[in-house]
Amino acid sequence: ETGGILLTQLRERLTNKLGMFFLIGFYNYTVWLTFIGMLSSVVGMGFAVQGKIIAAVICLMFSGFCDMFDGIVARTKKDRTDEEKRFGIQLDSLSDIVCFGVLPFVIGVSVGAREWWQIAIMALFALAGLIRLAYYNVTEETRQQQTDEKRKHYLGVPITSSALTVPLLFCFRGLLAGAFPIAYTLLLLVNGALFVVPVQVKKPSKTGLAVMLVIGIVCTALILICR
Repeated sequence: ETGGILLTQLRERLTNKLGMFFLIGFYNYTVWLTFIGMLSSVVGMGFAVQGKIIAAVICLMFSGFCDMFDGIVARTKKDRTDEEKRFGIQLDSLSDIVCFGVLPFVIGVSVGAREWWQIAIMALFALAGLIRLAYYNVTEETRQQQTDEKRKHYLGVPITSSALTVPLLFCFRGLLAGAFPIAYTLLLLVNGALFVVPVQVKKPSKTGLAVMLVIGIVCTALILICR
């Protein structure tokens, strides 16, 4: 058991040394899910501009799955330095704006929401997400300096909610038919407003995360069946 712990510590040190000598940043296992989630959304944008909308939506949901567990994984490493913690916060937020702010915008344009007012609303959606993330970063860094307790509430609906709301709407794409681009625009309008409205949202428990995971799986199945 002791040998296994020493081996793990050696591997982590080598991983961080690799980053120090060859690349800037931190590369231990606590950030891998964030990296994967961001890459998934960039690939999703590529699918969206090619008209492969279902694949793009699945990439969005997969990014949401990665974001759901990256914090849990990060907290398993008890010896993170302050720099590693701050890096994780910044990395997560920068990834979130790409995954849950920009990708929904690209999907919207690809499904036909191309009128000037639709572009404006979806752009404001991304901006609202950016504002919320910047505000979260400031308050979270302050909170972590004051306490080691887990956060129990969020102020404003998290931007990651788009990984659930967008796929849910796609489940009704067939029913909405030609009205879908308008419905999509209105969804982003409401979702974006909730990012910056100062409502207190309880952080999901393990049960809540499990429920969201099941909803995501059901949405994926319905989207694939009804495409």
